[in-house]
Amino acid sequence: MAATSAGIVAGLTAAAVVTVGILAYQASATAPPGLAGHPSSSASPAPAASKAPRDRRHPTALPAGSGAGERVVYSLDDDRVWLVTANGRVRRTFQVTPGVVDPLIGSYQVTSRSHGVTGSDGVPVEHVVRFTSVDDVVIGFSAAKDDNSTPDPDPMAKTGGIRESRPDGDEMWKFATIGVPVVVIR
Repeated sequence: MAATSAGIVAGLTAAAVVTVGILAYQASATAPPGLAGHPSSSASPAPAASKAPRDRRHPTALPAGSGAGERVVYSLDDDRVWLVTANGRVRRTFQVTPGVVDPLIGSYQVTSRSHGVTGSDGVPVEHVVRFTSVDDVVIGFSAAKDDNSTPDPDPMAKTGGIRESRPDGDEMWKFATIGVPVVVIR
C-alpha cells in the first residue's frame, strides 16, 4: 500500500510540475510589452527623447506631446505624475519621489498591482501599480503606509519604487488598472 501511495504522490507531483510549467509559458507568452524593461517595438513611440514642452506660466499643466487618450504621464525631470482621462482632461496631478532606478523614456502599460507589500527599501507600501522593469529592478508607483516614511532613496540600493502620498496613491490605484497606458517623458 505504501508503494502505491508513493507512486500516486509522485504522479500527482509530476502532473503539477508540468501544469505549472505550461501556465508559466502561457503567462510569459502573453506578458504585456512594457514588462521587458524597455518599450517594445509594438509600444507607442516615445513622446520625444528631449524634454516635452512645458507651460512656464502653469508648471503643473500637462506637457504637450505626452500622448493621447486615457493614460498616466510620468515626468522624470519634474518628478510629477498626471492622471489623464480618455477625453484628455487631467483628473489629478501630483509630485512623486522617484526610486534610484528610472524607467526608460517611452510608453508602457500597467502590468500588475498589489494592495500592500514591503517595498525594496523595507518600507511597507500600499496601492502598488507596476509598469516595467529595468535590469531586473521592478518599476512602479506606490504609497508608504506611514506617509512620513518617504525617505530619500539610498543611492546604493537598486529601488524602482516611485513614491506618492497616500491620497495620491489612492487616486492612482483607482485610475491605473491593468492595461492602462503609462507614458514616461523627460
